[in-house]
Amino acid sequence: MAEIKKRAKPLSVNPLKTSSTTGAALAFLGIDRAIPMLHGSQGCTAFAKVFFVRHFREPIPLQTTAMDQASTVLGADDNVVQGLETLCRKQRPALIGLPTTGLSETQGADVRRNVREFRAKFPEHDGVVVVPVDTPDYVGCLESGFALAVKGLVEALVPADRSRVGRRPKQVNLLVNASLTPGDLEHLRDLVELFGLRPVIVPDVGDSLDGHLIADDFTPLTFGGTPVAEITTLGEAAHTVVVGRSLAAAADLLGERSGVPDTRFDHLMGLAANDRLVRVLAELSGRAVPPRIDRWRAQLQDAMVDCHFALGFARIAIAADPDLLLAMAAFVSAFGAEVVAAVAPDRVGVLTEVPSDAVHIGDLDTLEDLARAAQAQLIISNSHAADAAARLGVPLLRAGFPQYDLVGGYARQWIGYRGGRQALFDLSNLLLAHHGQQDAIAPYHAVLRAPAPGAGACPPSVPGGGSH
Repeated sequence: MAEIKKRAKPLSVNPLKTSSTTGAALAFLGIDRAIPMLHGSQGCTAFAKVFFVRHFREPIPLQTTAMDQASTVLGADDNVVQGLETLCRKQRPALIGLPTTGLSETQGADVRRNVREFRAKFPEHDGVVVVPVDTPDYVGCLESGFALAVKGLVEALVPADRSRVGRRPKQVNLLVNASLTPGDLEHLRDLVELFGLRPVIVPDVGDSLDGHLIADDFTPLTFGGTPVAEITTLGEAAHTVVVGRSLAAAADLLGERSGVPDTRFDHLMGLAANDRLVRVLAELSGRAVPPRIDRWRAQLQDAMVDCHFALGFARIAIAADPDLLLAMAAFVSAFGAEVVAAVAPDRVGVLTEVPSDAVHIGDLDTLEDLARAAQAQLIISNSHAADAAARLGVPLLRAGFPQYDLVGGYARQWIGYRGGRQALFDLSNLLLAHHGQQDAIAPYHAVLRAPAPGAGACPPSVPGGGSH
């Protein structure tokens, strides 16, 4: 069990944390024809939008209640009500996500009361779902805000009716956490469909933010993702698969409301987790495991044999949100590497299960100090860790959010047998390349110079000795 060490500094140096507001907005971006409206200043929304655009390299639909100095002091209730009415009238979305920011929470906002006021004043927009979420920047991280938004979606859209379980015997609900990329979700959908089952992913950023061209030049709403109507059917599924400990509260609420049984995974990286997932899907479908999946598993096993010499006893430092930190640390530890530094931006219970002596609550400056002291050979973190890795002279495997200096990083597949295989290859290649640079033998330059071709002259005499 890892010891959790509290933050030792009164400020962040080279911050690791991405705000919970941004995490909630990311979850809403996985719903079809939705738009997040952040309750805060224009700068709060602009900051999040820059992160999303640089990471996904796509236009991102975000709106703001545009709090200014006057509304911050006197109250911003009208900003919320009028903002909701304007979005409903002009854009006609299926869903509006309403996460708060640090500014509005400090001001004392009550977005749930604001939504009731909006419903009373503009009943003509009752068909638009509004999901309010309390996500101040100063509490939690990207992962926790994402999880709160998923719980809000379940609360707003899933009826409290336990009599409908199994009406859709082929449907499998997939509650997925913030660490799963569009590439991961595409694989997860394909895997479930290989067993003849029908997946409903909540939220599905793999459909909305996977980087595909659309016929329209621009859309003010999300294009793709989980339809609102699909979320209302979660209580009719045969089973729910939950990925990520951060979604425990959302999964508990779904189970209480619907009675649908679930199976929970901390992550889907490596051999053991994917073996368990495949067994669950085989039991639900009543089918044998398709030969294609057996081949993927055999390929991962071969990669494990090929890469264990490079990964064995490798010293690795990891900085990430809790679910991703646990996933990465468990993955590399399973292949013989040692997690010599582990840093998370937020303290949650799952951190005690990270395979490391200690998990530090801190920032990337904390990671840099720990990695230097432990002589780490490789860092796993987001693009913000690039400067720290350069100063340490070690390679960086980019994982998590944001990745702004790597094209296509958002689309990478990490989970499944194939994702694990590629992660093993990348880790091994980075370690081997770094090892070669560090330990390469300098070329030897001979003292004696060979005669020019055809010159026939004898080489010069050796210093301190006679000639030939």
